[in-house]
Amino acid sequence: MPPTSPTPVNRDEAPVRERGDACPGALRLHAADDGRLARLRLPAGLLTYRQAEALATAAERLGDGRLDITSRGNVQLRGLGESCGGELAELLYEAGLLPSERHERVRNVVASPLSGLDGIPRADVRLWARELDALLCASEAATALSGRFLFALDDGRGDVAALGADVTLLAQPDGSAVLHTRANGAGLRVSAGDAPRAALLAAETFLTVAAASGSGAWRVRELPAGHGLDAAVTTALATAGIATEPVAEYGAEYATEPGAAYGAEPEAEYRAEYGADVARPEAGPPVPGPVHSPDGTVALSVYAPLGRLSVAQWRLLLSAGAYGTNDRTLRVTPWRGVIVPGLDTATAHDLLDRLRTAGLITDPRSPWHGVGACTGRPGCAKALTDVRADAAEAVTATRPGDLPATNPGDLPVYWSGCARRCGHPQGSWVDVVATGEDGYDISVRGHLLRATTGPELAEAVATARKPTTARTTPVTR
Repeated sequence: MPPTSPTPVNRDEAPVRERGDACPGALRLHAADDGRLARLRLPAGLLTYRQAEALATAAERLGDGRLDITSRGNVQLRGLGESCGGELAELLYEAGLLPSERHERVRNVVASPLSGLDGIPRADVRLWARELDALLCASEAATALSGRFLFALDDGRGDVAALGADVTLLAQPDGSAVLHTRANGAGLRVSAGDAPRAALLAAETFLTVAAASGSGAWRVRELPAGHGLDAAVTTALATAGIATEPVAEYGAEYATEPGAAYGAEPEAEYRAEYGADVARPEAGPPVPGPVHSPDGTVALSVYAPLGRLSVAQWRLLLSAGAYGTNDRTLRVTPWRGVIVPGLDTATAHDLLDRLRTAGLITDPRSPWHGVGACTGRPGCAKALTDVRADAAEAVTATRPGDLPATNPGDLPVYWSGCARRCGHPQGSWVDVVATGEDGYDISVRGHLLRATTGPELAEAVATARKPTTARTTPVTR
């Protein structure tokens, strides 16, 4: 067939919600084709070693022996038995992972994972995260939030602010914070001390506005036009005694079209496409490898191939404790990675080598870096094919002209088993969507580039990831 015109894909079209949110949690398990699924919320991705070990035990004893990291820095357990709910809950309660049973699905809080580790001198958003989580768990109104409503706490570098959260706190150089909803680019400056309470009030106000709209909206972007959320939030903060100052510009249009996903595009190309007045985020996700801290310690940034770790790989992350690390915590990131902080140089070098040997992504040039996929078959009944197997085959292709190592400017790629695109990233990415057993549509920024099958697939995806060629590849079928 002859080439066709690029077809925009609207992923954010907001329907009127006529049913309750069935998003899974740690206590509300989802029935998948490969068994029950539990999704455990980890505010700011923070885990103590004891909590991380409890998750390993649960995956090993009750599930399929693997842990999935989600695009919100949460952890999923799959392959759970029909009657394991009570035992799972007991494990999680004992580890301190369920501070409030009624709030366990609404504790969706992402935070800059390198906050306090790499010398960015703004705010330690872990403190905001702990306070916001406590406020959430004490709020009766917050129990009505959807399991998909998202808070983002950005320390000023512009990483998690790019994730399209419903409520974002963005740390400022003067020590204040700017509160944004996804309603538009405007914001309200608040003091750092008031920031977590302001974020909760914004979420509670959203619930009031959503109820009045009759839309059944789960997220801010689903509110109908003219909803008045911004004005309502301003009034709610004033009533609560929180001083605010309007901020006319977002600072960086993180929630709309971030240019830094797994490597920045050339500045001229970015501004040519999005406009000279659009400021880019300062940072994307953490780069795989060592991160040197001002206190002389080293943190390790690693990624899970296709977002999935075996129990053995997960426990290897915890083995740093045997070296006497001064920070017995992990930070799970919303890019399906993990940060291991507080290591001395020798320990970091040794552990990084062992993690690489165990199959984790420890180098930004790994061909696995920036490659994600949904569950696909056989775990999901809606999937049209085994997308994980196809993604892995594309990454490891060995024929002439196979995939090179990932380059800094390459776009991330996400493989989806159906048009729902569960777990897809934000911003710009190569969208690979199954159309059948062997067929995929490949698109970038909503424009169809190619539909392909068979041995051409790896080459087509690799070409689409290149920022200079993705926009010029002809549409073929």
